[in-house]
Amino acid sequence: MSLSKLPEVEIEYCTQCRWLLRAAWMAQELLTTFDTDLGRVSLVPGTGGIFEVRLNGELLFSRKEQERFPESKELKQLIRDRIDPERDLGHSDRK
Repeated sequence: MSLSKLPEVEIEYCTQCRWLLRAAWMAQELLTTFDTDLGRVSLVPGTGGIFEVRLNGELLFSRKEQERFPESKELKQLIRDRIDPERDLGHSDRK
């Protein structure tokens, strides 16, 4: 499948809050788990306390709405459920 047809993730993070490292770590986790199944993981600088994760433009997680940051396991499950529901995430699926 060409890269342009693969799902794309955006992680918008607050530059004022210095959340770049958190966003980069989350991007690394997603790219490691979905290495050939994602076309792109983009870091998008924002302001005002934003930390949002989108898949193909669909909001998957909002720090403001949830009043917390996402767990990497949680994001992996949200993405997996949309792009490959049958996929086993190994330890990320265990409670």
